[in-house]
Amino acid sequence: MLSAVTASFPNGIGLGLRFDMARRFLDEQPDVAFVEIHPENYLRRGGLYRELLDRTLQRYPVLTHGLTMCFGHSSPFDRDYLHDLKRFLREVRTPWHSDHLCFGGAGGVFAHDLLPIPFTEEALTTVVQRFTEARDALDVELAFENVSYYAAQSDDPLDEARFCVEVLERADAKIMLDVNNVFVNSRNFGFDPRAWIDLIPPQRVVQMHVAGHLVRADGLRIDTHGEPIPDGVYDLLEYTLRRVGPRPVLLERDNNIPTLEELLAEVRRLEAVYERALETTGAA
Repeated sequence: MLSAVTASFPNGIGLGLRFDMARRFLDEQPDVAFVEIHPENYLRRGGLYRELLDRTLQRYPVLTHGLTMCFGHSSPFDRDYLHDLKRFLREVRTPWHSDHLCFGGAGGVFAHDLLPIPFTEEALTTVVQRFTEARDALDVELAFENVSYYAAQSDDPLDEARFCVEVLERADAKIMLDVNNVFVNSRNFGFDPRAWIDLIPPQRVVQMHVAGHLVRADGLRIDTHGEPIPDGVYDLLEYTLRRVGPRPVLLERDNNIPTLEELLAEVRRLEAVYERALETTGAA
């Protein structure tokens, strides 16, 4: 079951605060359920970024989503970073923090990318240990996000979902379920995305992400967060909501950021999907 703190956070559609749209967004204060931020943009930083953060906290509930913890990485955590992050999470009053089920580099070199991990017992042991260490250090509910990838990690693409379930159970973890990543991987590797979703225990899902992605001329789909959400992702979100129930759902847009009007139009379409899904389940 979700904790009382987690369950009390507003459900509905939220928007990621991005610098290119932050000023107008905060000036107009549109009706969205919550705002998500990346702590790396604000730690040890003042000036305009601090001003934007303070204004956000005055108006919206805030969730945090990290970019650098990489639960599959083999190197030790930076203890100073964890100390600063813990203090920041308390300041913004997020009920949970999420980061990615991936690794981010090797040999002391950070790749600035979310690299997939193999679905092996060795990798599982590393992830569980690292996830548990981070949660203990941060003293907050912690969730991992499933990632997109572009090289097959096993003969059966559903092994990714089974690996996620093992992490959830062994680490008593939560998942920040990225619906777009499931859809992208399903089209690139030829599996049923609903079968992937069906393997995830609903009570472990604390939040969802949706986004758009690039479709190349050769059909390969790339998770860019730079295009409008396609119909297939809307459909998969509706299916997931019917199965999981009401959760905070974030619209991610990190590149080619359109006008605020266009972003809010996508938010309203997501709200319609959300309401339709929950009316079907009787959870609205």
